[in-house]
Amino acid sequence: MTIMVGGMSKQIYLPFMLAKQLGYYDKIGVNVKLVDEPAGGDATENMLAGQVQGVGGFYDHNIALQAQGKSSEAVVSMLQIPGEVELCRSDLKGVVKSPADFKGRSLGITDTGSSTDFLTQYLSKKNGVDPSQETRRGVGAGQTFIAAMKQKAIDCGMTTEPTVSQAISDGTAFILLDMRTAEGSKAALGGTYPATSLYMQTDWVDQNKPTVQKLVNAYVSTLAWIQQHDGAAIADKMPAAYYKGVGKDAYVHALDSEKGIFNPTGLMPEDGPKTCLAVLGEFNPKVKGKSIDLAKTYTNEFVKAATPVS
Repeated sequence: MTIMVGGMSKQIYLPFMLAKQLGYYDKIGVNVKLVDEPAGGDATENMLAGQVQGVGGFYDHNIALQAQGKSSEAVVSMLQIPGEVELCRSDLKGVVKSPADFKGRSLGITDTGSSTDFLTQYLSKKNGVDPSQETRRGVGAGQTFIAAMKQKAIDCGMTTEPTVSQAISDGTAFILLDMRTAEGSKAALGGTYPATSLYMQTDWVDQNKPTVQKLVNAYVSTLAWIQQHDGAAIADKMPAAYYKGVGKDAYVHALDSEKGIFNPTGLMPEDGPKTCLAVLGEFNPKVKGKSIDLAKTYTNEFVKAATPVS
């Protein structure tokens, strides 16, 4: 089966490749092809078109899909908090002190309609800025994000590791908001915001339960492996290309500093879906005003039945 991941080299999506590097796909007997797609929204469209069977992306896409009359569900929760960081250009230190200063600013997001788009709008409004008074630009992550900041195409932007460490280490940016910790995430968003998950169309899940169970076994085992190892051990398992831009030392440091973002169990955090709905219900026009049955946007069935991969 094919799983499309919304930015494979981002540390927030690390479990998908780590499971492969640990040999878990072979051990469970499922031929998994991982496909990289920098924007989560595009990955979702590929799933709906039947081009891929699963998506490695933010859980909140399932809420947006239900609002459009489509049925999908997250079968394992990999991140209990977003792991996102709002960076601002170094020359704006002391000028931009909080999202209250976003008015008239150009703000970097992964892409229009992405989770970073809605999170950015939510942070703006929460701090008294109408999102229509800012410009949000899709600049991806990694080198394209950093280039946009260096060229002053964006003033601030939301991104993840290892882009964060690279932008900080070379003096390009400073951290405005840090959602790599539970405390930072709750302060910024008002609650737990489950992010990375494996989600699929509900019909596909129902028709392929044995395969889904095997995959969840692999990912629950991967999440447990992450908890038992430090950043250096994890980095040693990852392809060198994943830390080439930032350097292995910085990549390891980033992993150690944000290891708490990874969900140790794979179970959906209890208050998480409500927080996601609050954000999307505010700014996603497809969700606003719609009645959403959150229980149908995820399932813990497979995680609760998971058995470790040896």
